[in-house]
Amino acid sequence: MAAPETGTERTVGQLFASATADLSALVHDEIALAKQEIKKDVVRGATGVGSIAAAAVILLASIPMFSFAAAYGIHSTGLGLVWCFFIMGGVFVVIAVIAALVAIRFFKKLSPPDRTIAGAKATADVLKSARPHPAPSVPSDGHKALTR
Repeated sequence: MAAPETGTERTVGQLFASATADLSALVHDEIALAKQEIKKDVVRGATGVGSIAAAAVILLASIPMFSFAAAYGIHSTGLGLVWCFFIMGGVFVVIAVIAALVAIRFFKKLSPPDRTIAGAKATADVLKSARPHPAPSVPSDGHKALTR
């Protein structure tokens, strides 16, 4: 052990404060990593939800088209106006299907925050295997310093 006047020794309080600060920094880093990974998935999910909403609105817009087409079809024996409504209704359905496929593509890219989970497991494993060291004998003055 070095002499107290060399400044290389640290007290138990200093060691505990250092360990607490290191553990706090580790926890903050894990939280930051989790936020970053989850934010990416939230953006993908929001894009997918937006695509589904667009598909639903477009599909709802096609209902009046098909309704008018069917009504004109019953009353009409000609081809002109009825087929125009059917074609427009079909176009809206195709657009809705494309928007739904885009939404499915974004939803398939969602994944759990794997790096955060792995980091948290590694931290837990390290903390589980940590064993307390036996306390050094303290002289009667009660001010024994520990070295690194």
